[in-house]
Amino acid sequence: MSGHTVTRHDVGFDSACDTCAAWLFIPDGVANPPVVILGHGLGATREMGLDAFAERFAQAGIAALAFTYRHFGDSTGQPRQLLSIKRQLADWDAAIAHVKTRTDVDGTRVAVWGSSFGGGHAIIVASRHPELRAAVSQCPFTDGIASARALGPVGTMRLLPTVGRDVLAMATRRDPVLITLAGQPGSKALMTAPDALPGYLALVPEGGAFVNEVAARVAPTITRHRPGKAAKDVRMPILFCICDHDSVTPPEETLAYARTAPRGEVKRYDAGHFDIYLGAPFEVVVADQIDFLSRHLEA
Repeated sequence: MSGHTVTRHDVGFDSACDTCAAWLFIPDGVANPPVVILGHGLGATREMGLDAFAERFAQAGIAALAFTYRHFGDSTGQPRQLLSIKRQLADWDAAIAHVKTRTDVDGTRVAVWGSSFGGGHAIIVASRHPELRAAVSQCPFTDGIASARALGPVGTMRLLPTVGRDVLAMATRRDPVLITLAGQPGSKALMTAPDALPGYLALVPEGGAFVNEVAARVAPTITRHRPGKAAKDVRMPILFCICDHDSVTPPEETLAYARTAPRGEVKRYDAGHFDIYLGAPFEVVVADQIDFLSRHLEA
């Protein structure tokens, strides 16, 4: 892939009393480049494929900040593996505040990019930050009820005892009771679609670590979470990248929400939820995203 050479910097930024670890990809030879902030999905860290997107954006002249949420990976935050929607949204706010203070990027030309659960976050963040130039929502989680239907009532029932134990642990200030994120069909996990576990594992770099668990208390909050409802309040251009064979975040609901965004653009892919991080599907989607971001960030 031709374009700018890229320098990757290890950076961090404060979110509440903790630090989010991040990588900043800077296109060499570009003065004051625009910047896109990248956040991942359910329990995933920036090492799991965000660097591939960020590097391509930087090669195209757009700086990219890929970060890991608090409580995960090499970011700080106790207890570990705590997935709090409220805290993750605060991490996005902190990331935006951080890039606005940097002198090596243009803090007036900022976009957000989220994938899967982070794709839902990107919709909410864009609705709350009218100063942003653009947003990308990739195979987004938009409706908890729709995703619970995809898991099925039997799968949901399997989670309830563990959720109950973790809620009790939270009330008594004990360590969280963890539940598996991605498991085999029929197992006790938040995601049990046939492609969920192999999809996650395919994103873990060689020699890397992926903790395939989260605090179980998050399960009911996910079911109630409907970030797609914020699409109607997104005033800047927003690109929805939707996988037609998505087993985790059903595409029909996402399409319905995408149509409510005043300046929404939709791209559809003949792919599953985990396919677009790798290989030919990745090449297609990243090219569409570079075109979109370049247009709206004036890169």
